[in-house]
Amino acid sequence: MPRFRIGESAELLGVSDDTLRRWIDDGRLTAQADAHGRRTVDGAALARLATELAEGTTRPTDRPIVKESARNRFTGLVTRVVRDPVMAQVEIQAGPHRIVSLMSRESADELGLEPGVRAVAAVKATNVIVEVSA
Repeated sequence: MPRFRIGESAELLGVSDDTLRRWIDDGRLTAQADAHGRRTVDGAALARLATELAEGTTRPTDRPIVKESARNRFTGLVTRVVRDPVMAQVEIQAGPHRIVSLMSRESADELGLEPGVRAVAAVKATNVIVEVSA
């Protein structure tokens, strides 16, 4: 299972290192020392917390849009993988954004996708909607 250092974990959750340390101290998240004595967080636990945080987050569509356009690469954590004999559905939580990808099971297996793995969702679309409100 992948493990992430404090800075990496905080970046993936979109919070400061200090906030993540407080959550560990408060018992919201568990950390263990690595071979060098640095605190690390289990990827699956981090994925669960990312999902929990996103459920309580205001979605961009819930507020007025002011001069913003989404980028096409989203770094986040795999939170769910559903496999059948041919296909796999992979969910990535990238901050408040939940991205779902359908791919061959073979691809998901070769990439080692499972909850807690850091992944980048690269989105390529022929249509991109950009909104600006007053």
